[in-house]
Amino acid sequence: MTKTLDLHKVKHNDVERLVENFVLLNENPLTIITGNSDNMKKIVVDKLKQLNIKYEQWANKGEYKIL
Repeated sequence: MTKTLDLHKVKHNDVERLVENFVLLNENPLTIITGNSDNMKKIVVDKLKQLNIKYEQWANKGEYKIL
């Protein structure tokens, strides 16, 4: 079963910490939902890159999969 982190209604200042804890404390596969905010997407992608986590953006451009 895929665990999901839904970032809708989350403040941008809290995103880095939430993403880091989510990917480091859970086993893959994981899904992160950002919604349509370009700023939110950038924060998530930058944090995943910083952590050297491989991800894929699927058909829904507001959703990232960590396999």
